[in-house]
Amino acid sequence: MTFANALADLSGRTAIITGAGRGIGRAIALALAAAGADVVIAARSSDQLDVVVDEIETSGGQAFACPTDVTDASAVENLVESTVARFGRVDILVNNSGIIASSLLLEQEPEEWDRVIATNLRGVYLATRAVGRHFVAQRSGKVVNVASNFAFTGIARHAAYCASKAAVVAFTRAMASEWARHNVQVNALAPGYFATDLNSDLRADEPALQRVLKAIPARRMGAVEELGPWLLLLAGPASDFMTGQAIVIDGGQVL
Repeated sequence: MTFANALADLSGRTAIITGAGRGIGRAIALALAAAGADVVIAARSSDQLDVVVDEIETSGGQAFACPTDVTDASAVENLVESTVARFGRVDILVNNSGIIASSLLLEQEPEEWDRVIATNLRGVYLATRAVGRHFVAQRSGKVVNVASNFAFTGIARHAAYCASKAAVVAFTRAMASEWARHNVQVNALAPGYFATDLNSDLRADEPALQRVLKAIPARRMGAVEELGPWLLLLAGPASDFMTGQAIVIDGGQVL
């Protein structure tokens, strides 16, 4: 198999993507389906998931929506078991669910901090643990954690988000070390600013947008389609000897 084929062909594999109803998660689900994977998409909102399933099936792919609260251990276990029941196996987990809160620390309520940590870190732990039992038993599997370039820098008003994403990177490295002997690779993507509906208000505010772009050497936000090749690298056999890494894709913002 050539490197190009190894990067692009995921036929016969099953992937779970959390936070897949929109934005980066949706783009990841579409990329995996286009590469031939059967895709199970999870998020809290079933309406958004149904739209993504329709997109994948219209393009000839196989997809299944499983509304899931990633902070709920039993719901996450159900997500994984439903995937195995539907497709017979699971090969790839993309932990993409995440939320952000913008508050000065002295003004931030503990409940807001807890919500961010629960979704961004506890959710990754629960999904990885649930899928890991299958990966270790079958002696193969790929975990791709979606972190953030904020994991490598300090951003005012985003202490909870920065802390949670830095923890995701550390968790990635720990699990890579723990599961390497089982032929399971655990890596992370750390995106910067990408144009999605989640930052549409920012992009509509020209002065605020220019402040953000000034901090990015490339002077633009990324397009979600630019994440696809990196995701396929980490989800496919081309990365079989690569584990514990975090790939920063941010136009040079954290340089």
